[in-house]
Amino acid sequence: MISRAKSEALFAEALQHIPGGVNSPVRAFRAVGGQPFFVQSAKGARVTTVDGDELIDYVGTWGPAILGHSHPKIIAAVKAAADHGTSFGIPNPFEVTMARLIKQLVPSVDKVRMCNSGTEACMSAIRLARGFTRRDKFIKFDGCYHGHADCLLVKAGSGALTFGNPDSAGVPADFAKHTLVLPYNDVEALKACFAANPGEIAAVIIEPVPGNAGLYLPRPGYLEFLRQITAEHGTVLIFDEVMTGFRLAPGGAQERFGIRPDLSCFGKIIGGGLPVGAFGGRGDIMDCLAPLGPVYQAGTLSGNPLAMAAGIAALEELGSSRREEAPSNAERGMWNAESSQSLLTSAATGTNAYAQLEAKGAALESGLRDAAKSAGIPVTFNRCGSMFCGYFTSEPVWNLADAMKADRERFKKFFHGMLAEGVYLAPSQFEAGFLSTAHTEADIETTMRAAANVMKRL
Repeated sequence: MISRAKSEALFAEALQHIPGGVNSPVRAFRAVGGQPFFVQSAKGARVTTVDGDELIDYVGTWGPAILGHSHPKIIAAVKAAADHGTSFGIPNPFEVTMARLIKQLVPSVDKVRMCNSGTEACMSAIRLARGFTRRDKFIKFDGCYHGHADCLLVKAGSGALTFGNPDSAGVPADFAKHTLVLPYNDVEALKACFAANPGEIAAVIIEPVPGNAGLYLPRPGYLEFLRQITAEHGTVLIFDEVMTGFRLAPGGAQERFGIRPDLSCFGKIIGGGLPVGAFGGRGDIMDCLAPLGPVYQAGTLSGNPLAMAAGIAALEELGSSRREEAPSNAERGMWNAESSQSLLTSAATGTNAYAQLEAKGAALESGLRDAAKSAGIPVTFNRCGSMFCGYFTSEPVWNLADAMKADRERFKKFFHGMLAEGVYLAPSQFEAGFLSTAHTEADIETTMRAAANVMKRL
């Protein structure tokens, strides 16, 4: 059983200064009950609380920690970059390296613009698509989260063809009226929506593998159909790969599924744990951005040298896993064209990290399935590479409506039971879990034993 005295004291104080005591709502543990713990440090696949308890972590900063926490090359890169300054508001060499890396790894990207968060990337990509097509409406999908911009905080209307309704106080209905919300994995709903709005839909934005309602996968042919229908209607297809980018494959979900979107949004891994975002895609669309075109987008801290250095180190390590070498340019705080090309080559050809993640994901999936089966508890376990989610339901989960059938009360008990066993999962049935290269066989075996113990008590 983990101790909580210091965390409880910190939370009590936080409530006096911060709304709800947290700076991101899911941290509040509202979905599972109880109070959040506070972290003192993190290393590898583990976090250590302010009370001194060590937990195996499957949240991984909600995705960025694909190499584990405090990876030595990322820490060295940040320290080296900081020696030259923390922010400039002037172009810096790391921005060029990062842009070249993204282009090399994601062939659909001709040009890329850095920003500061996934929210900013998705918001900007939608604005860009609207400016490029000169249309106002766009489609998003139930269960896909693209940040907290006003036009994206929208839930489905009463039918597939109705406009969305604001899903948050403070969002005027007029801001939501051009947002069309459809069920994920429903081809017929897409056909009907395009038929009802001919020549009016600027963009379709989608998480190719939704990770914000737990985790569910596209049905065979669904993403292919989405690519086809958007092309037929002159609609910009936007893949939100903030979570899946550089995690499901070096080129993200679009590489894994063989789909080429028009625009892509990135974040998390390309910042190595620091705040970051980016969006990129077809050159003719990207050239509509200021200063070349009429679509305005800007950010004082965009391309921050610390975030860029951390992200370069992360991508470099993913591409050269287990290869012993001299300190990287990110670690030295340096850049030149020759060394940048070497970095690109190693990142593009590296496969070891992804093979490791796939194997670890399969082992964890098998163990958790066995634990549920032995306890006689119905669980649907969805996994894609190193992302996963177990739903307490006997039915398959293909969309948000399916996910909502899960037994959330049972999940609450499971979450707290696992936490007591020293395993930290996302504090919500509707969040994905993440593996890292730092998770060991022993970590996974410990997790499986813990799950078996907890399942028996549910």
